[in-house]
Amino acid sequence: MASKHPLKIFISYASGDRARAQELHAYLVAQGTGPWLDTENLLPGQDWKMEIARALDETDLILLCLSKTSVTREGYVQKEMRLALDRALEIPQGEIFLIPARFEEVELPYSLRDYQWVDLYTESGRKKLLKSLGLRAEKIGAAPLSGDGSPAPEIKKKKPAPREEPAEKSSGATIHVHGNITGSNIVIGNDNRVDNNQKE
Repeated sequence: MASKHPLKIFISYASGDRARAQELHAYLVAQGTGPWLDTENLLPGQDWKMEIARALDETDLILLCLSKTSVTREGYVQKEMRLALDRALEIPQGEIFLIPARFEEVELPYSLRDYQWVDLYTESGRKKLLKSLGLRAEKIGAAPLSGDGSPAPEIKKKKPAPREEPAEKSSGATIHVHGNITGSNIVIGNDNRVDNNQKE
């Protein structure tokens, strides 16, 4: 039986949000999905416009990442948003396919107001996003999500074992004392041997 493919997610974002988009990409990978991000998937020499169009055609779901930068900026991000909306028109009504994902509190563009958004900057929002991704994966027969909603675990340094003081070794010697030893010091140890030649 052929293994199911990870849910393919196209991440659309403005260049000013690149760092946050890369964090989102890593988070989605940790959840067992197959996100597409230009900085991760475009190879040198490829026609980037063609590859973006191909990724949009083949994707299972689109995340339109919104911020104050992306909703006000002119340029390719606006064209990509229109391409995403056109692609969404090919999906049966009521299916989860296009999700406006807010990086910060921002008013949605008028063209996206029919779609329920998700706030990626809140823990509850990320949990809701994973529910939607899971439903979409189940609907199209993609592999279920494997993460629990947490980011990829950090490698924790192993704590050193607590230092144990060495146990005192017994010299194995038996000392017999005769007479009054009041006011005398008796020292036992390997480094306290008396050289017989120095005895008085």
